[in-house]
Formats: sequence, C-alpha cells, structure tokens
Amino acid sequence: MSVPGATGGPAAAKRAKRGLTIRLKLTLWYGCLFLLGGVILIAANYYLVRDSLNIAPERARAAVAEQFGIPPEALEFRHIPGVDPGQMQRYLTINGIPLPVLIDQAQHELRQEALRQLWSRSLMALAIMAVVVFGMSWLVAGRMLRPLHAITSTARRLSGSTLHERINLHGPRDELKELADTFDSMLGRLDTAFTAQREFVANASHELRTPLTIIRTEVDVALGHPDVSPEELQEMGAAITEAVGRSEGLIDGLLVLASADADGRPAMIDLDLAEIATNQVELSSAEAEALGLRLELDLQPAPVRGEQTLLERLVGNLVENSIRHNLPDGWFSVKTRTAGDKAVLTVANSGPILPPEELERLFERFYRPDRSRSRKTGGFGLGLSIVKSVATAHGGTVQLAGLAEGGLEVTVTLPAGQPAAPPAPPVA
Repeated sequence: MSVPGATGGPAAAKRAKRGLTIRLKLTLWYGCLFLLGGVILIAANYYLVRDSLNIAPERARAAVAEQFGIPPEALEFRHIPGVDPGQMQRYLTINGIPLPVLIDQAQHELRQEALRQLWSRSLMALAIMAVVVFGMSWLVAGRMLRPLHAITSTARRLSGSTLHERINLHGPRDELKELADTFDSMLGRLDTAFTAQREFVANASHELRTPLTIIRTEVDVALGHPDVSPEELQEMGAAITEAVGRSEGLIDGLLVLASADADGRPAMIDLDLAEIATNQVELSSAEAEALGLRLELDLQPAPVRGEQTLLERLVGNLVENSIRHNLPDGWFSVKTRTAGDKAVLTVANSGPILPPEELERLFERFYRPDRSRSRKTGGFGLGLSIVKSVATAHGGTVQLAGLAEGGLEVTVTLPAGQPAAPPAPPVA
C-alpha cells in the first residue's frame, strides 16, 4: 500500500541507507596512511634535529646584546696575554646576571625557537601535501574502480533476455580484469542454463501434451457416446493406460534429472559397476532376445563410490539404448574395467551410422535423431542426458564415439572407489 506524498521506494530507501562508497573509503585510507606516515617522519626528524642542534655562541651573544640594547662588540673580548678570555667573561655581568648564564639562556631559547619553527613548518607542509594527496587519491581511486562501474552497470541491465551481454573489459591483466572475465564466464554459464531451461520446459510441455491429449480425446469420446460397447471401453482403457504409462516414464526421467542436477553430492556408498551392469543386463535380456541381439560381456571388477539408484539408472539407460536403438539380429556389448584411479564402463551397439555433428547433440534433452523410431520404442530423448548428469554428479565424464560400421560406443569414466566388501557369512 502506497502512502500519498511519499517518493522513491525500496530502491530509494536502499540508496539512502548506503554507507560510504569504496572510492571514498580508498581515498580516506590512502590519505590517512599518508598523514600517519608524515607525522611519524616529522616526529623522527624533530627528535633527530633536537639531539644534534647546537646554537653558535656568536648568535647567542648577538641575541643577548639585542635583548639588553647594547652593542654586540661590547660583549666581545680581546685576547690579553696571560689572561684567559673565559675567565674575564665570567666576571662580566649585565643587570647582575653573569654573562655566561645569559648566553646559555639565549642558546636554549634560540634552540627551542628553531625546533618550534621546524615543527610548525613541517606540519604546514604536511597539511598542504595532505590536500594534494587526498585529491590525487580521489582521482586515482576513481580511475582504478572504473571497471567496477562497468561491471555494476552491466549487472543492472541484465535480465533473462539480456544474458548474452558481456563486459569485455580491456586493460592490464590485474584483479579487476580477472573479476570482469570471471563475471563474463558466469554470464555465459547462466545464458546456457537459462536457454537450456527454456528449451527443457518447452520440450517437457510438448511431450506431456501428447499423452494428455490422448487421455482427453478418449474420455470425450466415452462421454459423448453413453452406449459405448465393452470392447470400445477396453480399447479406451488400454489407450489411456499407455498414455499414463508414457507420462509416468517422462516424469520419472525428469525426476532423475532433477536429482542428478541438484546441488550437493548424493549419498555415497561402495559399489561395483560390474555387479550393476550384470543386474541391468538381466533385466533387459528378454527384450534383447526378442530382437535377436547378440550380447558381448566383459565385466571386470570396477569399484566406485556413488549413489546406487542413480548409478543403476545410468547403466540401465545405456543398456536400454543399446537394445532399442539397434538393428535386427545386431549386437551390443557391455564392458567394465579399471584404469589407474578410474572405473570405466563401455557400452557399444550396432546400428545406423551417426554423423559426427549429431554425437554431441545426443546429450541434449529431448533430442532424438530418429523421432518416429523413438516414439515407437517409447523414448523421450532423456537417456543420455540422464547418463551425463549422473556421471557429472559423481565427478565423472561421458564420451561418445560413432563406430565406422555403424552404431555407437559410450564410455563412462568415474573415480574409482574401494572394492565392495563381500557379504558377511551367515552365523551358524
């Protein structure tokens, strides 16, 4: 609710509460450090001069003569043979005060006056230089912080539709240039993420629209014809069941992607890729036999540390893809091994020849090189996206390679873990 007569808003209030700018803080810091250094230098110079400053007796006698209004030559003594000049001076008094005492006092006063002038003039010079230094600090700080203004102005202009903008700061390779380059890199990642998110939402909406349309059509037909036969009801139920299953499969895949892409590492336990691959191949063996596919297995121990459900989905997706995107009477292979500190899973299959430009696109969500085939087999184009997201969540990598005779080879490399402990023997 707005208040009549009020101006500004949250932004104005934030500006009003903002403290000193960095430029002013740097100026004050530079100036204060200069003042502190100047005071220390003047104090050190003062004490050094004070300890070594001596006033000549001639100046002291001239000061005494000026003080008492007598000619300076009256205080000078000529040498008399056999008489010490200092002894003669000791007997000379002015207004009852011995001349040596007056000269000592004059020397002390002249010394103090010289030190006072040194101190006052040094402070005056320091004050003048402080004004110059504060001004120069203000200008230098403004110039040094100019890249920050470019970063700030770019950040203020940014929105979901302008993430393509960059700072492109030119200049020496210093901390501000590094900050601007890092900011540009961050903008690039955000732009990619926003673009992927928009495409992901659009594709997910498109994929969900198809089964929902089927369900609505079947229900509308049933409601529009009250005298539907049992056979028609069964056909409608089968179509709705298939559409619901398709929706569940899509939602399940999206949930796995969200789990793999979530911040934070999943709960890790010691696993073996060979055991996971064995189980996943057994689950898909009936489908492979129905297509007449030949299986090649080479499952050596490959211990890893990871989240079991996600790794099972990773291996399961690769095995399912190698079966569903294959040729009749073709082949597929599943291999596991260790290479140094890495656990390696390799899944390959026969199939059509894939152009090199399509390999990297296979990681894109909802991308299908053969849409009609994917529709028939129930695919959504999420399989390899899930594989890559799960591998990345476990600190691993995925590489695709098209085979010369046709087909695809997928190599997943994960950090090796400790060998899984064998199950404990039953207690007698």
